[in-house]
Amino acid sequence: MEAVALALPGATLSIQWGEAHVIKVGGKIFAIIAADGGLSFKASDIAFQALVEGGQARPAPYLARARWVRFDDPSVLEPQDIADWLAQAHALVVKGLTRAQRQALSPTQS
Repeated sequence: MEAVALALPGATLSIQWGEAHVIKVGGKIFAIIAADGGLSFKASDIAFQALVEGGQARPAPYLARARWVRFDDPSVLEPQDIADWLAQAHALVVKGLTRAQRQALSPTQS
């Protein structure tokens, strides 16, 4: 999971809140791998609703109102699904960056 997230353009790792692996782009968080192995990430409104109502994930503590979901045991998920969700979370956060920040990530992203 961590390697997949860090392979995304501009992704960086920070250890925060004890042992949590916090993955950011442009200084903004898009995914968190908790010390207990749980995975939280930013989701679109539609993905948030589908994942939570479908019982696949739960609203992430402290971040649910910003449409974050949490998988308590991501090892039961398909690796490609995790990769896709992390890419979407990254893209959502990148959209909120300034034009200069987006261009610093890649000249083609703006």
